[in-house]
Amino acid sequence: MSSPAILRPDWPAPAGVGAVFTLRTGGVSRGPWGAVSGEGGFNLGAACGDDPAAVAANRAALAALLPSAPRWLNQVHGPVVVDAASVTEPVPADASFSDAPGVVCAVMVADCMPVLLADRHGRVVGAAHAGWRGLAGGVIQATAAAMRDRLGDPAAELVAWLGPAIGPAAFEVGDEVRAAMIERLSPAGAAFVEKGNGKWLADLFTLGRQALASCGVDDVAGGGQCTVGDAERFFSFRRDRVTGRHAALIWIEPKA
Repeated sequence: MSSPAILRPDWPAPAGVGAVFTLRTGGVSRGPWGAVSGEGGFNLGAACGDDPAAVAANRAALAALLPSAPRWLNQVHGPVVVDAASVTEPVPADASFSDAPGVVCAVMVADCMPVLLADRHGRVVGAAHAGWRGLAGGVIQATAAAMRDRLGDPAAELVAWLGPAIGPAAFEVGDEVRAAMIERLSPAGAAFVEKGNGKWLADLFTLGRQALASCGVDDVAGGGQCTVGDAERFFSFRRDRVTGRHAALIWIEPKA
């Protein structure tokens, strides 16, 4: 196995916070879970049809780069947030947080938007899986609230990073998606461009920034990297249907 390909977020995270986003290459998955060549894919999803042995090998290679094994979730496109330190087996949730050094929060994506968060002083971190259903359900706001609750400070300043996701030129949705987002976020209409016949192009990155702004998070980096348009680096469910999964991970570095 070659070294896993990873993206390190460019964002104003405080010292002592680690974060990575995995890319498509550098693993052992094959076929639709492989790289564009059909070999060497770094798929981390255990429920998307890949060989379980390949997924296990990829996950082991990822864990070797981290302070501990990721606390995987059973993602259901909802707003539930859990304390990653309490996760010993995947539980139904789409976000996690931690204030424990070395505990790795993780979400998996293949077009949905991963959102990483940290408080300005590096005392608590969080990761959210934010497709349109999660955004409409308030998963970002719930993650920020859980982190602040853990700190006991409802005004704690947070910073955020929006990872690669389906871009606004590729994300065609129906009227029901736009209506659900406007019900959750009053300015959400600005994130949609009408195509006609009840179809719209939706901008997940704008919706993510609006959700963060609604809970007082204004220092937001990332956004703009489209998974659909870059097959060399990214898996995409919308583009390929049968495909692998990336992981977005964040943790507080263990103390020396």
